[in-house]
Amino acid sequence: MSRTGRVPAAIARRARGSAGPLSRQFALAVAIAVAPVLLALVVVSLLMVVSGHAALLVAVIVSAAGILAVVGAKLLADGILSDVAAIRDGLEAVGQGERSVVIATTAHDELAELALAANAMIAHLRAEELARDQSDAARRDLVAAVSHDLRTPITSLRLLAEAVGDDIVQGEVRRGYLERMRTHIDALSALIDDLFELSRLEAGDISWSLEQVPLRELVGETVEAMRVQAEAKGVLVVANVPDALLPARANPEKLQRVLFNLIQNAIRHTPADGSVVVRAEPVAAGIEVEVADSGDGILPEERDRVFTAFYRGGVDAARSGEGAGLGLAVSRAIVEAHGGRIWLAESAIGTRVRFSLPVAGLHPSRSSA
Repeated sequence: MSRTGRVPAAIARRARGSAGPLSRQFALAVAIAVAPVLLALVVVSLLMVVSGHAALLVAVIVSAAGILAVVGAKLLADGILSDVAAIRDGLEAVGQGERSVVIATTAHDELAELALAANAMIAHLRAEELARDQSDAARRDLVAAVSHDLRTPITSLRLLAEAVGDDIVQGEVRRGYLERMRTHIDALSALIDDLFELSRLEAGDISWSLEQVPLRELVGETVEAMRVQAEAKGVLVVANVPDALLPARANPEKLQRVLFNLIQNAIRHTPADGSVVVRAEPVAAGIEVEVADSGDGILPEERDRVFTAFYRGGVDAARSGEGAGLGLAVSRAIVEAHGGRIWLAESAIGTRVRFSLPVAGLHPSRSSA
């Protein structure tokens, strides 16, 4: 813009700034627009040689035109001012903490666009605050759960250590106390490992190598490793993986950890003389693996929460059972990091946990997850 163009604009800004509220600015704008017209009509009528009756008629017409202009401008200004007030009041409510505000205007103009932008901002702010509140609640629950699961073994360790250190127990009893201490230490170590693994996975800190994993071999090794624990409880564990199944693209150690978690969880919730079956089959999107047990199953109201960290439903809801409630959460994070998903399949008896994996390429490859 040239210097000559900037000068009138600056004058207009100064005049608008000194005019005050929008209602006064609209009145001033109407006066500026109508006054020259009225003045011109009066001058013309005076210069013309007309009768007094004609001059009166011209004056009436000019006055009526001026009144109509003022009324029309006022109606237009009232609508605009109403929309401005609605936007102002809505933003003030948001500033005071209200998040259910929806700003509405009376016309489809620039003020309506401003209202839409403000509503989008309010919705985004509401969603961010909801996510923050949920995150804070989850953090509080996590701290409470970790505190509970640490308190019990630490209390037991302190009592056992005091008994051993004060020579209260001797011989076989002493060795039994030391064995119980070792068990608690192993449980604490497993809890810390699971917490560390889960925090890394949820933060996206993943540096695994992916390779072709023959599921028949991996599932067979895992089932064999869990057989002693299953037989101690009287539970039959079997694998059912076809020979011709294509290899999965996965990290074998992490995938085996998922299988360990799921099979151990299934054994824990399966009564004596029950069974746990591990299956794998090809599907259109890749490979699906299933761990099915003949236990009591999961209540419908708990199905959406079983993959949540530290959640233990059913009789374990009071947090008196084995495990810290991290196995399924860690399994979910590992499966999702592989690009798959994990879910509960419908089952008439027991529980069926299924998860998907991508199929490996035709040639061996190693890449970072």
